[in-house]
Amino acid sequence: VQLQASGGGLVQPGGSLRVSCAASGGSGYVMGWFRQAPGKEREFVAAASWTALYADSVKGRFTISRDIAKNILYLQMNSLYPEDTAVYYCALSTRYRLTTRDLPRDVSAYDFWGQGTLVTVSS
Repeated sequence: VQLQASGGGLVQPGGSLRVSCAASGGSGYVMGWFRQAPGKEREFVAAASWTALYADSVKGRFTISRDIAKNILYLQMNSLYPEDTAVYYCALSTRYRLTTRDLPRDVSAYDFWGQGTLVTVSS
């Protein structure tokens, strides 16, 4: 499985941005987004199977979606704050299939990672 994240960039506070993650393989498994700000640990953002799970800090602002046919994962980010600035990583877990409702939040539950894409929220 290989994951390729893209779509990061500079956006003003209150703006929107969509990041994408193209996956080769692993189409039947859960995928998620994490982020890591400078000097901080990598943290869970969202994950998706047939349902979705969000971190409290992004709930209502971010939407995770997946094009199963193309095997691309998206994260639509609206109402961005400066504290959303981070490198965003997509990840895939071979321990959880798309039929699960118990979506994992832990970094350790994910087996494959993309290279990350930088999102900077600043005026």
